[in-house]
Amino acid sequence: MAALARWCIRRRLAVIVLWLAALAGVSTAATLAGAAYSQNYSVPGTESEKAAALLHKAFSGKTGGTDTIVWHTTATTVRAASVEQRMTGALDEVAKLPGIAGVVNPYTAGAADASNSAAQISRDGRTAYATVTFDTSTDHLNAGEVARVVKVAKAASADDLQVELGGDDIKLTEHSTGDLSEILGVAVAAVVLLLAFGSVAAMFLPIVTAVVGVGTGYMAIQLLGHLMTVADFAPMLGTLIGLGVGIDYALFIVTRHRRSLRRGLSVQQAAEWAVATSGRAVVFAGGTVCVAVLGMLALGLTFLNGVAIAASLTVLLTVAASVTLLPALLGVIGERALSKRDRRQLAEHGPIPELPTGPAARWSAFVERHPKLLAGIAAAVMLVLVVPTLSLRLGTSDQGNDPATSTTRKAYDLLAEGFGPGVNGPLQIVAQTSNAADRVAVDRLTDTLRSTPGVAPATSGNPQSVGDIEVITVIPTSSPQSRATSDLIDHLRHDVIPRAEQHTSLRVYIGGETAGYGDFAAVLIGKLPFFGGVVIALGGVLLLVAFRSLGIPLKAALMNMAAVASSFGVVVAIFQWGWGSELMGLGRAGPIEPFLPVIMLSVLFGLSMDYQVFLVSRMYEEWLATRDNRRAVRIGLAETSRVINSAAVIMISVFLAFVLSGDRTIAMFGIGLATAVALDAFVLRTLLVPALMHLLGAANWWLPAWLDRRLPRIGIEPPEDLHPAVTAEFDVRSELSGR
Repeated sequence: MAALARWCIRRRLAVIVLWLAALAGVSTAATLAGAAYSQNYSVPGTESEKAAALLHKAFSGKTGGTDTIVWHTTATTVRAASVEQRMTGALDEVAKLPGIAGVVNPYTAGAADASNSAAQISRDGRTAYATVTFDTSTDHLNAGEVARVVKVAKAASADDLQVELGGDDIKLTEHSTGDLSEILGVAVAAVVLLLAFGSVAAMFLPIVTAVVGVGTGYMAIQLLGHLMTVADFAPMLGTLIGLGVGIDYALFIVTRHRRSLRRGLSVQQAAEWAVATSGRAVVFAGGTVCVAVLGMLALGLTFLNGVAIAASLTVLLTVAASVTLLPALLGVIGERALSKRDRRQLAEHGPIPELPTGPAARWSAFVERHPKLLAGIAAAVMLVLVVPTLSLRLGTSDQGNDPATSTTRKAYDLLAEGFGPGVNGPLQIVAQTSNAADRVAVDRLTDTLRSTPGVAPATSGNPQSVGDIEVITVIPTSSPQSRATSDLIDHLRHDVIPRAEQHTSLRVYIGGETAGYGDFAAVLIGKLPFFGGVVIALGGVLLLVAFRSLGIPLKAALMNMAAVASSFGVVVAIFQWGWGSELMGLGRAGPIEPFLPVIMLSVLFGLSMDYQVFLVSRMYEEWLATRDNRRAVRIGLAETSRVINSAAVIMISVFLAFVLSGDRTIAMFGIGLATAVALDAFVLRTLLVPALMHLLGAANWWLPAWLDRRLPRIGIEPPEDLHPAVTAEFDVRSELSGR
């Protein structure tokens, strides 16, 4: 690592140019290639996927997405001549737009029968909707074409006529404040860095490093979307994680570099030593994040494979920038990495050791004096926050959870009020027939469905046949997110449909977005215990090897589970219970995205390892030197808490800024990760962990001799006094020992 840093410093201009060229090249290629993200949540082998395959076989020519234009009037009815004329003109104009395959107008004779869903005019005559079909799927749709549809349709609005649009394609035009959230997060990080360093030049180093690494990763993810399935939220998630860890990693290295400068090392020596020590820890921490995130590949879900590779690619690039671009930048700014006060003090008095004094030292001593009390308080806080997690309900949010001001949310609400909540999530019963007896069974099934509890009888039925495939559209009486809809799907699959299939060769599957999302959630829930066990076990093994202790990895596993559970409690309270979600512009209450636990668990595993390694490695070093547990815990906490807290504040700020992105899923990640980092840094690592370590004493470091002999030995971060240029009289441990 030192040789790498030396090469980067000596050729610093070349390194900076290479990184900027890589960013420019990838950005140009991504811009020319365009985006190709996916919204496909299907899971191979599930019933909804089988239904989708049959639908594709029967309607292979219809590849475009279908959206709705909804209009509502209170002064008259939608059948009034003025309303009909106005909307028919708008729909005709929409039908002529580029990219439109067809428009089903409720005013056209027979249009209601042509649709497999409910009649397109509500019973009270106040609301109507038209379906718009694009000529390509959402993943490949031009957002500009969708924007023109929205513009033409909304132009038909009047004082007594409300026009709104809904659907996955329309969602592409919803305003996003992603750039604002990124800028705000970076701005807050800059303030924290300026307060921590007291140097404008040093402040910019972590930000520039993270932005270059994350920017390259963001554009690389866009190119990756052309090679494999990448979820539409993956770039934003990668940016969220990359900015958080990238600024933190650079902070650790710059902090070590500044410490070495104050000890009298030259700029090159300090940068080399920073990369050789903290840089090695950064590589270890980044590697654990990548390994944890890539663990999602073991789940065998195409949808998550792209997310895992995209996130790990961004982290990998931020780590690479931290150990190559950052030392080059350190060489450029020279001694300006120190504040003017530090440079003046260094020139006048020479190297001065850094002793753990101030609030950090006082807090460490306070924890040492009151470990039982503080451990009890910390445990109580975590337990209170866990309570909402007990009511966690996984499911996929829909446009009913969009902000109240969005056209997709307004269209969703108008349809629900005019036609019933189930019209926003119809079920598709797909039957494959082989003979006349099967077709008779389908007719009987259609009659049975109309009288099944939970099904809206007046708006269900009307089978549509294509060859040997028949499709029955069923409208539930409950909303797509409702537990009642999930219960209805289970009832149909386990009771109604099996009876219809008896004594026939008929095969019937339930499909549609609502059923597909439910199957996706069920598969993830089933795999979650295995995945969580693998991630926690992996972390335990790494800590076991690094710290030669059974107690350290055991406590870390418990702390990680506590942080995840408590952060989910906050997510449930805000997004599922709706505590303040509308006020924050995050839409109304709804279920938690099913992939959130998997992704958060993997990401938090890596992030918590950063703080655990940084904190315990200093304690472990002091333990090896003195065999005094109380001293080891006190010194380790005093020397690391300030950097951990600064890093946590930066990461929390970046994560919370993404709440402004306008994307509910990204907001869930932002709040969940910010909460977990806050609890991890301010409650667990600086309160509960040291308190427990004081209570356990020497048992913290116990390891059976036979196991110690068999474990490989690794060093995450060598002790400070191994650097030949750091003289003994300025070694911190020596100063403390003589105190």
